[in-house]
Amino acid sequence: MTEGILGKKLGMTQVFGEGRTRAVTAIEAGPCTVLQIKTEEKDGYRAAKLGFGEIAAAKKKGDKKKKSAPKFKYMRELLLEAGQKVEAGQKIDVSLFKAGDLVEVIGISKGKGFAGGVKRYHFRGGPKTHGQSDRWRAPGSVGSNTSPGRVYKGLRMAGHMGDQRVTVSNIAVVQADPARNLLLLEGAVPGMTNGLVIIRKSQRGKK
Repeated sequence: MTEGILGKKLGMTQVFGEGRTRAVTAIEAGPCTVLQIKTEEKDGYRAAKLGFGEIAAAKKKGDKKKKSAPKFKYMRELLLEAGQKVEAGQKIDVSLFKAGDLVEVIGISKGKGFAGGVKRYHFRGGPKTHGQSDRWRAPGSVGSNTSPGRVYKGLRMAGHMGDQRVTVSNIAVVQADPARNLLLLEGAVPGMTNGLVIIRKSQRGKK
């Protein structure tokens, strides 16, 4: 499998060691339950469906003994590599990683709403002197004259910022604690606090 696990971003902190301070992101990673196996014969691809964040099932009225199957707040699919064996019901936890591993983290970036060109694309704005009074944060010209006579598609302009799927690669694992389902990753990862993240072993080499 693109070996990975689902987790919840807890926030950032610092760890001290080797004579320096390192900024790390704490993630509550797993345990995840394999809910279903997708096969090439039946589904056209190989993947494992993982469940994370078990929700206590509410008992139906008059049902005191029967327990329904556990429900999960999050369910995601991760592709399986050829020859890798995973079974439904299998538990996956932080022991999948160890300190020094390189991972990639997938999350939904913070939504910033409608933003202008300065905030969204770091435009420097217009001149701050020579009588200019209202162009400080304006984007400037966005099109040409007769040719092509239109604004090019994809031009960087004001618009909705954030709230997109972001993947950050080659993040080092500082600490993996299976007893507390805790994973410490060096630096920042995308997403809000308490947001869902997918952590998997890095598919790209360190440059």
